Amino acid sequence: MASRPLNDDEVLSEMNKMVAFIKQEALEKAREIKVKADEEFAIEKAKLVKQEQQAIDAQYEKKRKGAEVAQKIAQSTLTNKSRLKLLQQREEHLQDLFSTARESIDALAKDEGRYVQFLEGVIVQGFLSLLEPDVTVHAREKDVDKVQRAVEGAARQYNEISGLTVNATVQGTLSNDIAGGVKLVSGTERITLDNTLDERLRLLEDRMLPEIRADLFGPNPNRKFYT
Repeated sequence: MASRPLNDDEVLSEMNKMVAFIKQEALEKAREIKVKADEEFAIEKAKLVKQEQQAIDAQYEKKRKGAEVAQKIAQSTLTNKSRLKLLQQREEHLQDLFSTARESIDALAKDEGRYVQFLEGVIVQGFLSLLEPDVTVHAREKDVDKVQRAVEGAARQYNEISGLTVNATVQGTLSNDIAGGVKLVSGTERITLDNTLDERLRLLEDRMLPEIRADLFGPNPNRKFYT
């Protein structure tokens, strides 16, 4: 049977079918594109959110570390200030203690009986250390008479102890500003013994300072070795 040409209604119907098919294909393609775009948007959005979150976390971590460093610096500064203040107060306390000791030696020099006895003792020590036949004893100008008396007694003691004699000359060459005491110089002038009250106190401070610190403030926790 031979095909016949389509009439206008049939042509229109076929065209409508084709248009509907094309429209349906277009709608499905549009849906695919939208789904694909939504997926890509969600991925990109998550990526951006993660990047921003990481940037915020890094910024927070940086600020946190900066705050910790600042806090440690502040604590260290406060600790150092407190330590320095404590050391200063300890030093002032020690100086007060030494000042009291200086006042005591000043009082000794003003008590003639005790002072002459002290002078005699340190001069005997000097004679026995030097073991020289000739010794010059240097004293404060205002102490010359007292030292002369002390030298006489010390020479007798020295003879009793060692069996030796000593020719001691007293000179008032020391400053009246010192607390007192004497210096002994051998006849050859090679040896000098400083037995002034100031020097003996200084030596006592140096030798006793660690013990005094321990008695007053307790042992040093940072000290590892003891002689």
